[in-house]
Amino acid sequence: MLLFNEEELGVYAKHITTPAKIPHRWEFRHDHIGFNYRMPNISATLGCAQLENIEKYVASKRETAKAYEEFFKDIPEIDFFVEPENTRSNYWLNAVILKDKEAQQQFLQYTNDNGVMTRPIWELMNRLPMFEHCENDGLKNTIWFADRVVNIPSSVRPSDLPKA
Repeated sequence: MLLFNEEELGVYAKHITTPAKIPHRWEFRHDHIGFNYRMPNISATLGCAQLENIEKYVASKRETAKAYEEFFKDIPEIDFFVEPENTRSNYWLNAVILKDKEAQQQFLQYTNDNGVMTRPIWELMNRLPMFEHCENDGLKNTIWFADRVVNIPSSVRPSDLPKA
């Protein structure tokens, strides 16, 4: 869903997401690189239903984050990501930072062996075969995070989901 305060920007966004086709009865000509990102009606309906519970879901995720923060606070080898000062995170994704790649792998092994699905941060694009030839600046900071960050369970608490 895209929302805009400026009508002109909204018109442009709609144009490139439908996918930059110049209106014509039979020709398919495009004036920009476009993207076919239109949302099917069923997805829009699900999105609207989710929005009805957004405050409850964010509160649930914030409660989970608070519990993680409390749990990890006395473990010096693990830093739990917290919201920066003067911000309000929805905690869509919770993550921890470990001291190095070895600690990251040990954490992943232990948690997954014990029924807690954790994952490393997403694979870096420059490490994927189709992008490994692309120029980059060495990605020092990005690699530092990739070798240390682990995403931990972040879903809305089951008790906060609507009853079927």
